[in-house]
Amino acid sequence: MRLPEVYAQMKAEAAKVIVGQEEVFEQVVIAFLTGGHVLLEGVPGVAKTLIAKTLARLVDAGFGRIQFTADLMPSDVIGTQVFEINQGRFYLKKGPIFTSIVLADEINRAPAKTQSALLEAMEERQVTIEGTRYPMAEPFMVLATQNPVEYEGTYPLPEAQLDRFLFKVVVDYPPEAVEREIVRRYHAGFDAHQLDRAGLQPMVRSSDLPALRDEIRSVTVEDGILAYITQIAGATRRSPDLMLGGSPRASIASLLTAKTFAALRGRAYVTPDDVKQVILPVYRHRIILRPEAEIEGLNADTVLRRIVAGVPAPR
Repeated sequence: MRLPEVYAQMKAEAAKVIVGQEEVFEQVVIAFLTGGHVLLEGVPGVAKTLIAKTLARLVDAGFGRIQFTADLMPSDVIGTQVFEINQGRFYLKKGPIFTSIVLADEINRAPAKTQSALLEAMEERQVTIEGTRYPMAEPFMVLATQNPVEYEGTYPLPEAQLDRFLFKVVVDYPPEAVEREIVRRYHAGFDAHQLDRAGLQPMVRSSDLPALRDEIRSVTVEDGILAYITQIAGATRRSPDLMLGGSPRASIASLLTAKTFAALRGRAYVTPDDVKQVILPVYRHRIILRPEAEIEGLNADTVLRRIVAGVPAPR
């Protein structure tokens, strides 16, 4: 079965439990298929956890949740060596990160040392415990959440760690009609804490992923599109509204996710519109606005839209 058919089935199955948030769900799926991690930003109660749990069930993968707090230690995330008195030896007690889909809830509440332990797992696909390296599961994806309005008692993620996230996805309040449907479903007995009752069926197995990713890799990209991607990156570095523009990693992320977006649409080639579709989630956490731009009321998305509009798309 080709990727567009698989994705259509995933969307239909996810609709059993997720109302609205189609764009958010699509971006999370794109990141998963591309092999990247996602930073989900939104206020509490907008289905961030539900999206993560739903994805894990749809791809038949293990799911783990880590609640990040100020006193969370690296060993609480990755695990530690524990001495077994009866057998007189140490054994590895694995942490919750040893699963396929990891929800790192309120990641900015943990101190830098704990955040860095997660960083190694995200970047290297392995963790080091007492000098021994342990590989992560395959597939492996971190979905980290943070609250955009609550800063007291938080440790902002440094740029180096933010850059490890393929996408930053903003989860906003639902429109009134969508919220009404959510309330109606709960009135009818739906409970997000009891997904077993929703009857979600896995649409993708681990054994299917290599073929799906091969389909994405086979998507062709013309030189004009490659130039368009790098020109957008260059424009972010020259923008008078930004202190920091996108790195080459942002260009790579734009390329890979645009290919995935095109494959989901059933196309074997990337168009300029595919690139435009992924620019906001790829760049919004990789740029830093100048104070003057913030005073003017600009945010990352408005600046990025302005930049993209100023870069001629190839014909």
